[in-house]
Amino acid sequence: MTITEDIGKQASIDGFAHEHIVAGILMKKYQNVSRVDLPLSPYDLIIVQKLPEENENIIRAQVKTAKRSVRFTGGSRGGVDREYKSDIKTYVQSPKTSDVIIGIHPNPDRSFDLYFIPTILIQYFGTKSKSLGAIDVLKDNYYFLERCKDQDFIITKSLEYGII
Repeated sequence: MTITEDIGKQASIDGFAHEHIVAGILMKKYQNVSRVDLPLSPYDLIIVQKLPEENENIIRAQVKTAKRSVRFTGGSRGGVDREYKSDIKTYVQSPKTSDVIIGIHPNPDRSFDLYFIPTILIQYFGTKSKSLGAIDVLKDNYYFLERCKDQDFIITKSLEYGII
């Protein structure tokens, strides 16, 4: 294998591992969290948040490894499978494809930060990615995860935080 293939293989392994890590972290908080085992699904996790009066809030989450930024695109291949040919086209995440993007940032001490970016915000960003520094207020902001489908709340708070 070439160095490029090794890097691509490790990136793929990291992506799968990060999905499991995020699922585990969220399971401790919400209990009912499941990985989606469908390779063509635009989301990786389902989070079922229990609400008062026995209602549930079902959240579709896309997990992205975030070293310096969080990407909002899906449908493309990387690493050794970069030449993958299919009918799938690259797309930008939106509320039609998932409710929230969870950027997982591995820290040098082997801990992880989670960035919760509601897909409602992506159209306001007008970019296909966002640097972690620009969205630092979303780091471990579980309130944004839980309210990710509440457009009025997300927009109001994002304006207040100065991220849109």
